[in-house]
Amino acid sequence: MRVLLAPTAAALALAPAGAFAVEYMSAEQAAKLMFPEAERFEPRALTLDAAQMQQLAARGVAARSAQWSVQAALRGTQVLGYVVADAVIGKFELIGYAVGLTAEGAVKQVEILSYRESHGHEVRLPAWRKQFVGKTGAAPLRVGEDIANISGATLSCTHVTDGVRRIVVVVEMGKKGGVL
Repeated sequence: MRVLLAPTAAALALAPAGAFAVEYMSAEQAAKLMFPEAERFEPRALTLDAAQMQQLAARGVAARSAQWSVQAALRGTQVLGYVVADAVIGKFELIGYAVGLTAEGAVKQVEILSYRESHGHEVRLPAWRKQFVGKTGAAPLRVGEDIANISGATLSCTHVTDGVRRIVVVVEMGKKGGVL
């Protein structure tokens, strides 16, 4: 019996820590939280052309995709703002998040939708997420410049910040292009 226990114990010791996946809210719930005054959310497809993709790269933003699904928050015919849900890699797993932007394109709110890592969940802290409020495409939106790092959550902080920056710039381009 000891022969069987030793390999089992060794295998358990080498196995990765248990799953820590937590789904906090859906993208739809986040949209309603960010824009409670909205009567409805209208999907708007945003497709970046080759020139826009190059503009993103020139601004130091990794494009990742030419296709974006943006939810316009509406009250009557008035656009209150936009919500974009996305996911970035943490250290090993995906972090789902949503960014709410004002009609002018400034960050209104950032919500973490899901978190699957065993460490770094502090990116969910309201104080950390609040740093993004009011930021536009003109802001650096970089950890260590205008966004503080959280010790032990460096990769999560960096990747969420990069993702928020990407969304802010993509929405800015969509607005300039007349799509949003």
